[in-house]
Amino acid sequence: EVQLVESGGGLVQAGGSLRLSCAASGFTFDDYAIGWFRQAPGKERERISCISSRSGSTYYRGSVKGRFTISSDNAKNTVYLQMNSLKPEDTAVYYCAAGGWPWSTWPPPDREYDYWGQGTQVTVSS
Repeated sequence: EVQLVESGGGLVQAGGSLRLSCAASGFTFDDYAIGWFRQAPGKERERISCISSRSGSTYYRGSVKGRFTISSDNAKNTVYLQMNSLKPEDTAVYYCAAGGWPWSTWPPPDREYDYWGQGTQVTVSS
């Protein structure tokens, strides 16, 4: 059974940090890109970062570049999202998702993500 389990969300003040984890099981980790997405109330879901554990390729959305860092621990089948200098506009439910290789392009488009986690809430207070 494929599972993606996010953890690490919570409430933090603006300027603070959180580290999200996405623990994956049930599929060959190296064959998948792991992406982080978020959705704020009343807004569309947006892709914020992704990583290929096979190649090490990464992607960051412009609004998080320089503040967020994605990394992968292949031994633990876990992807992390270190979020620094958090802003109130980062408040959202954060999801991780897995998309199997081959991808049509890098970063993979949203439609190429096969599996999704249940999400973890991140709230940044001003």
